[in-house]
Amino acid sequence: MPALTGKTAIVTGSTSGIGHAIATALAAAGANIMLNGFGDKAVIDQIKRDFASKHGIKTGYSPADMSKPPEIRQMVADTAKELGSVDILVNNAGIQFVANIVDFPEDKWDAIIAINLSAAFHATKAALPLMKQKRWGRIINIASAHGLVASVQKAAYVSAKHGIVGLTKVTGLEAANDGITCNAICPGWVKTPLVDKQIEARAKSESKTVEQVAKEFLQEKQEMLSFVTVEQLGALAVFLCSDGAATMTGTTLSVDGGWTARCPEVDDRSEIPQIFDLEPACRAEARSIDRRAGGADLPVDQLRLPRQRARGGTLQPGGAGLHLFAHRQPDRGGAGGARRRT
Repeated sequence: MPALTGKTAIVTGSTSGIGHAIATALAAAGANIMLNGFGDKAVIDQIKRDFASKHGIKTGYSPADMSKPPEIRQMVADTAKELGSVDILVNNAGIQFVANIVDFPEDKWDAIIAINLSAAFHATKAALPLMKQKRWGRIINIASAHGLVASVQKAAYVSAKHGIVGLTKVTGLEAANDGITCNAICPGWVKTPLVDKQIEARAKSESKTVEQVAKEFLQEKQEMLSFVTVEQLGALAVFLCSDGAATMTGTTLSVDGGWTARCPEVDDRSEIPQIFDLEPACRAEARSIDRRAGGADLPVDQLRLPRQRARGGTLQPGGAGLHLFAHRQPDRGGAGGARRRT
């Protein structure tokens, strides 16, 4: 018997792209599916028939507009009535618009925040009481690498996705002892209609081929020069609904080809802003180390700041400022710690 047999999932924005792939994966795992999103009625009806015939599940469709809270609440209520329960909620619906902040249309900001962030809040608020009654639930928020880092011209999208990460943490904490988990998937570049439109628009504006721009998209952000597939995201969603993920909650899962693992290095000391007067601090640390270790003073380019490992003489940005990594550090008597004075 499939692992999710008897469970019911709402997947917003599931008539295409990531949402459709997640709905497909959940259906294959035995979950009943409430579809949501815009699209041709004939296409949506075909999706429902395919799910029912291939996987033997019940399906439904809600045309709820994710920018309208009353329709979101009605979608959740309709799912419970038509399909018997609301066990899994996948907040996936999203839109995009790019422009510098000074040029960003206010109506576009409002729409992106409403659909990409507020809709997840309203759906979660409506679904949680139903999940708590059964003491079982899985909420999966589709965030983005842009929920963890930022890019220019995406003020609304980045703000919304950072908000989704915050909402995920709060939901996970509040529902931690109710048999409910909430986690966020943070994809990098995924080949979807939304990304295709961005690539096509950029190719047109820069007089390049779509293939050239697609490669550039990946090179700019990811170490791995491959798009994430929607099937991979579907498989991860199924895992998050499994017993294996029962104690995973309030966290983010990056599927981004190394995008958020990258840390830019500063190899030229002249690039460091002058407000960081590193050498006096380094010399002070050198004197302190010298007194403890009994060693000789070291040139500043061979010193390290406290609690930093030696890494080859480059300056790198860090959480609280700039870390100076050195070629070596004074001998403190081996791995056991400072040398005992005699």
